[in-house]
Amino acid sequence: MKRLSKYRRHPLAAGLVIAMGLLLVGSLYSLASGAGPAQASNARSQAIKEGQQIFLKGCSSCHGLNAEGTQTGPSLIGVGAASVDFQVGTGRMPMADASVQATARAPQFTPEQTMALAEYVASLAPGPAIPSQAALNYERDGNLAQGGELFRTNCAMCHNFAGQGGALTQGKYAASLMGVDPQKIYEAMITGPQSMPVFGDRSMTPAEKLSIIKWLKNVQNEQAQGGIALGKVGPVTEGLLVWTLGLGLLIGAAVWLGAKSK
Repeated sequence: MKRLSKYRRHPLAAGLVIAMGLLLVGSLYSLASGAGPAQASNARSQAIKEGQQIFLKGCSSCHGLNAEGTQTGPSLIGVGAASVDFQVGTGRMPMADASVQATARAPQFTPEQTMALAEYVASLAPGPAIPSQAALNYERDGNLAQGGELFRTNCAMCHNFAGQGGALTQGKYAASLMGVDPQKIYEAMITGPQSMPVFGDRSMTPAEKLSIIKWLKNVQNEQAQGGIALGKVGPVTEGLLVWTLGLGLLIGAAVWLGAKSK
């Protein structure tokens, strides 16, 4: 104890204690900060391996063993994780018949398998990433009036002025946007599935994309002012209904009057 007391009074004792404390704190910080990235890297590597196996079993027959594309399916190099999440997450892929338009249906892969596939395709080349939930706060970051203007300018010619969908050329169609998850709408805009153009951040900012989503959700939830929406497909449907009912009433009246005169 006397020897320890002797060393405590040494001029270098305080500096040595501080140096040892800093070394201990630095070592603990390095261990703590290094564990997170290492674990994340290992988890991603495992997901990529799992995704590759899923791809080889369920996708390579159309897209090639290395996703390079074939005569049946396009190359997936550079399409990004967002494209995989949209196509596989909505059940459009894998397709049973590549000669028809892919339609939304129940997904054939679990969310975990879809994410693994997305990780694998994303590892092949840079591409659009899956948007985070924090980046999809359209209620906060979207502008309703701007969204309606952008939709009418860029989307209404295919999806109808109220997002109900519509027919295209060569037997194709634009899907209805009612009830579609905001993440899937955003992914469609940044990846351009099938006949849809790609709306990158240079042509349409993320805030403008959120404005479109906000407008669509407002249209989806708004009440029909006239009482009957008739599918919200415009005056053609309304005119056809009035014409059919009106003409039917006139024919019925003419037949009744003819029978009455006899």
